[in-house]
Amino acid sequence: MTPQRTLLAEPVPASQVELRQRVSSPGFLRLYLCFAAAYLLSYVYRNVNAVISPDLTAMLGMSASSLGFLTSAYFVAFAAMQIPAGMLLDRYGPRRVEPVLLVVAGCGALAFAASDTVSGLTFARALIGAGAAVGLMAPLKAIAAWYPAERHASLSGWMMVAGGAGALLSTAPVAAALPFISWRGIFVVLAAATFAAGAAIFLWVPDTPHSPDAAGWNAQWRGVRSVLGSKRLWWMAPLGSSTIGSFMAIQGLWSVPWLMEVNGYTRDLAAAHLLVMGLAVVGGYLAIGMFATRLARRGIATRHLYAGGFGLNIVALALIALRVPWTYAVWAVYGLGAAVNVLGFTLLGQGFPRALAARANTAFNLLMFSGSFAMQWGIGLVVDAARSRLEIDRGAAIQVAFLLVLVVNVLAYGWFVFGWRRHSVVATAAVGETDA
Repeated sequence: MTPQRTLLAEPVPASQVELRQRVSSPGFLRLYLCFAAAYLLSYVYRNVNAVISPDLTAMLGMSASSLGFLTSAYFVAFAAMQIPAGMLLDRYGPRRVEPVLLVVAGCGALAFAASDTVSGLTFARALIGAGAAVGLMAPLKAIAAWYPAERHASLSGWMMVAGGAGALLSTAPVAAALPFISWRGIFVVLAAATFAAGAAIFLWVPDTPHSPDAAGWNAQWRGVRSVLGSKRLWWMAPLGSSTIGSFMAIQGLWSVPWLMEVNGYTRDLAAAHLLVMGLAVVGGYLAIGMFATRLARRGIATRHLYAGGFGLNIVALALIALRVPWTYAVWAVYGLGAAVNVLGFTLLGQGFPRALAARANTAFNLLMFSGSFAMQWGIGLVVDAARSRLEIDRGAAIQVAFLLVLVVNVLAYGWFVFGWRRHSVVATAAVGETDA
């Protein structure tokens, strides 16, 4: 009997069957809405600085590198929380962990609204990033605990729809609201919504199955080390870190400076481009949610969608960097290709037991958000360096930075293709159910 058949034949514990019944329709809708609200807000926080960046620059007179560092503080704190958050999620479950972190995010939003200095805004942004650290990891842990593996890609895709909706809210709607409510007022509203989402998760989401012989902290650390030592992780990490890292950096900050200073658009028109890109991302997530399971049954596996989507994303970035005239179309394709990022967690998880699900996901998320920090701040550093050394204007310097990002992405894609035959198969490690 093959390992895969052993996994399928394995009896489901009674406690897990009971919890699946509790979250089945219509109960699942309530659970989904709770997690989706929190994840939507994490996306708003991640991307809102792109639209308010002209206000922050005018208020504080920041350089490109300072603006990049301020905004990327979210990614630094977010990444730093991933490993401890993964251990907490595996031990205590999303219902107990995420509400506490959402309180931290809400306090960070209030601090951001009240800050007048770069250091104050940077610290507040870091609090928001730390508090939003499990916006996706918490529902992914729940999905891994309660649902069979063949449904993970589709259910994860539906969760990502909520993130895409948050990306949409942080574009044209925020730009339209700024004349009536300042960016400080927007962050006060976000703080109130964050506290409400945390309360909803704590009150309405059931606990995930908890084994009485759950691994202790030492065993959990051994699990973390086994994840970080996995060749599968390091096959996927360069592509995830560079491609989705640069996408988040560009979507969350540098898209608006590019559209305004390279393409010559107004802020409202730049925000409209982000809205179109966000709609394409949501469309991609919807397609994954609706068709990923069906495509897998036809032989189009998660790894094929992952490679195809990021290939499309890189081609679109090349067209953006070359300044092709069809700007709405290429920015939409850029977003559509990035929608496959959620499949990275499914693809990675095929090499690990379910007991390590949160730690594997958070280790991968750590690397992606570290890449986002490096890209977001690095683009700013390149812009400042290019302006001073090449004596070019800010728009031309942003073009130089985007071309360098494109080169890094192409190299990372080459690494992924190089390791395809060795690492793309489903690993037998996924069969086990014991902690490492």
